[in-house]
Amino acid sequence: MVKNYNNFLQIFLIFVFLSIFPSIIHAQCAGDDNVFTVCDIPNNANQTINLFAKLNGTPVSGGVWADVDNSGGLNATTGILNAQAIRRSGVYRYRYTVSGVSGCTDDSAIVQVTIGGYSGVSSPNVTVCSDMRNYNLFNAFSGLSLGPQSNGKWHNDTTGQNMPSSIFNVENLEGNFQFTYTMPAIGTCPAMSSIVVVTVEKAPKSGLGNNLILCGDDDLTSYNNYDLFDALSGEDTNGIWFDLNNTGELTSNDDHFIDIQNIHNKFGSGGFFFSYVVASSNTICPDAQTIIQIYLESKLDFTGAIVQVNSDICETELLTAQYSVTITRGNAVIPNGAYYVTFDVSGPRARRETIVANFINGVLIFPISSSYFQTVGRFKVDIVSIVAVNSLKKCTNIINNLSDELIVYPIPDLAGAKITPATVCQNEDGTIQITDAVKLADGEYDIVYNLTGANNASSQIARLTFVGGVSNDFIVPGILNQKSGTSVVTITAITHVISQCVNSANLKGNILINPLPNATSLRMQVADVCFGEQVTASVSGLGTLTDVTLSYILFGSNTATVQTVVLTTSNGNASFAIPANFIINTGVTTISIIKLTNNITGCSIDVSGVSDVFSVNSIPVAPAANNQEFCKVDGATIANLEPKGAQYTWYDSATATTPLASTYVLKAENYYLRQTTLRCISDPTMITVALNDTPAPVLNDVADFCGVDNPTILDLSNKTSSPSTVVWYDAPNNGNLLPSSTPLVNRTIYYGFDLSTTTNCYSEQSTPVTVSLIECDSPQYPFFIPDGFSPNGDGVNDLFEITNIEFLYPNYTIEIFNRYGNGMYKGGKDKPGWDGINYENKGLNGGVAPNGVYFYVIQFNKDNKPPKQGRLYLNR
Repeated sequence: MVKNYNNFLQIFLIFVFLSIFPSIIHAQCAGDDNVFTVCDIPNNANQTINLFAKLNGTPVSGGVWADVDNSGGLNATTGILNAQAIRRSGVYRYRYTVSGVSGCTDDSAIVQVTIGGYSGVSSPNVTVCSDMRNYNLFNAFSGLSLGPQSNGKWHNDTTGQNMPSSIFNVENLEGNFQFTYTMPAIGTCPAMSSIVVVTVEKAPKSGLGNNLILCGDDDLTSYNNYDLFDALSGEDTNGIWFDLNNTGELTSNDDHFIDIQNIHNKFGSGGFFFSYVVASSNTICPDAQTIIQIYLESKLDFTGAIVQVNSDICETELLTAQYSVTITRGNAVIPNGAYYVTFDVSGPRARRETIVANFINGVLIFPISSSYFQTVGRFKVDIVSIVAVNSLKKCTNIINNLSDELIVYPIPDLAGAKITPATVCQNEDGTIQITDAVKLADGEYDIVYNLTGANNASSQIARLTFVGGVSNDFIVPGILNQKSGTSVVTITAITHVISQCVNSANLKGNILINPLPNATSLRMQVADVCFGEQVTASVSGLGTLTDVTLSYILFGSNTATVQTVVLTTSNGNASFAIPANFIINTGVTTISIIKLTNNITGCSIDVSGVSDVFSVNSIPVAPAANNQEFCKVDGATIANLEPKGAQYTWYDSATATTPLASTYVLKAENYYLRQTTLRCISDPTMITVALNDTPAPVLNDVADFCGVDNPTILDLSNKTSSPSTVVWYDAPNNGNLLPSSTPLVNRTIYYGFDLSTTTNCYSEQSTPVTVSLIECDSPQYPFFIPDGFSPNGDGVNDLFEITNIEFLYPNYTIEIFNRYGNGMYKGGKDKPGWDGINYENKGLNGGVAPNGVYFYVIQFNKDNKPPKQGRLYLNR
């Protein structure tokens, strides 16, 4: 049991040792802290101190060094410390750190180093010039490989004063000065001191210069004799002035006056340099020189310059708009470069602002904040000043009035507006006006409109000027008003001309288009007239027009410029009198209608080709005519009067207007002759008509004759009182004149008229005479009865007749029989001859008597003479 316990204890102790020992081995991986001192700074061995070797314990290599107090002497990569690179004495810490090693309970260690003081070794002789003003005494150690540390104390041995720093003010001093530099003791390192001797040589003084800056464009007369010494202070007076720009103003070594006005006149603006030189009296100090500048600045002239704020916008663009200002120079040249531009902006957010921008080739552009322009309105951007960034600001540049307006335009709005109704004629321009556009700012606008209804058109454009919500008249062209009726004008869009701000619209109005008068059937007629008569023009073809105005012209023998006449029509017709003052000449005149106007609608149409030609005829002179005589028996009429011709008319009085008919029978009275030429009637010429008459002839004996004697008209004339002058007619009026050889006819009435050998007129009245030819003594006048005839139609012997039997036996009868006793013919005085036709029985051979012998019976019926029988032969 004990043995087992001992074994267990041994095993446990081994486990504990194995668990604890690694920690003991690796607890100080970076080594232990250490402290050491370096006093002999100049010793070269102190340039390469290995800090890793200075660590106590058993540090692990590969760690990292850190200069905890920033001494500046550690190479962190190698762990080498250069004590000479540490510029101040003192105590400095350096940390060594090991990382990535398991089991380390302390992975860093500190090496603390005390750096002793070192005052350095100064140069044996130091000489400076007093113009250095401030000399750094550490410069006395220049040229040595190891200089003094910087945290020591300086003491001025010459004045016996401690110095706050290493700076020695040598200005205005001259002579030798000694200084002691002491580094205090630290730790085990003692204090250390060094002596520095400085010799100061006096420097010449050319003084402090004050440059003179003037505006060359101002009046410089007060600088006509400028003393250059006025630009210096604290200078030695034994120096010489030099003209570095060769202006010609300095004429000798003693001259120090210049004419600045003259310089500007000759050379213009710019910098002009003058040097004042005082020679040094030693070899240490250089000659002193002060250069002063006379700078003559030029005014920038922006006369005629233009500023433009880009750009005007519409109200809808407020959220996204960006703006810029462009300034373009006027006639004067503006140098390229940067400029301060100060400007004011008006409006609700008005303020002044200055920006920097560049002029490039006469143009300057800069952005301007949109915050100024957040509402509808007009905003003025006024340029207050423009000054070059490199300007000395001695000149006030010429700006004058350099401004521009930026406008935020409202969207054009026709809400509530009205279109005044228009009434026009076909093909005429329609005049439209918009009123009550109270939401529309004054200005010019382009509208887009459509036409519907009687006429159709789309996307028509018109430009309008609105003042106080009312537009000027705009025209709907006549070409869009070709059809009569009502057209609807619909404005669909409106654009502000200047801003090009656009908005939709739906504004409607009406145009009533009246039809043009219809002149297709129009006609004009004017009758020829006589000079002095009223000229009446007849117009037809006016259709349904009731109240019209005609415009017409006259040309030809009579002329008139455009005349108008108002007509009231009836059934499409009208007439009017052409004013007499237009008809002043005879000849041919043309009247032409040039325009027809419907007075009810006011619509007119130009007319061509409707004209008429009329003549204004001269009044003819009264015709020549003589008194005239006629035979009363002739029944002379107006037609018999001389002169004859269609142009002549006769009247029964000087004032009568109705002419006598040509058939009017003349009377013994006065007649009046007028001449008509082209319907114009002359004054009357009076003549007297005489009617001559002869008494009717007287019959001295009865007009009985024996027909067998074949009496003639001559035999009848011989029975009158004037057998040599009497003439006979077969009718009392309009009868035929019977020659004297005309055989008399029994029981015929003849009309005798006597002729006056003086007037050569026949009697008006006639003497009617009935002739009897039966007064014959029968025994005295035998008659012949033919014994045959041949009715064959050859014109020879076609009738069976007994010549002159009617004169001897006026009441005789004759009958003809065939051999069978059948009657063939019955005749007498009124039916004297037989033509061979059986008139008693036409059914036999069609009534044609055949050849053969026939028998006749004559009844004389006078003086109880017995009938006579005989025979005749018919041979066809």
